[in-house]
Amino acid sequence: MGTSEEKTGVFDASQLNQAKCPDCSGTGELRIDSENINEHFEVEKQTVITPCPRCSGAGFVPAG
Repeated sequence: MGTSEEKTGVFDASQLNQAKCPDCSGTGELRIDSENINEHFEVEKQTVITPCPRCSGAGFVPAG
């Protein structure tokens, strides 16, 4: 019975030398702060977290 790399935490050490994504600073996600006014005229603040579209959530840009 084999174990997957995802469950064991094994990673490719060569990825450590790749350039970090400039859009997300290597985190793989973008955080967008948003403010809305609700029906009671109160300001609601929220942070939307989304995968970075430039690096597809990897945190590194492909060499090119």
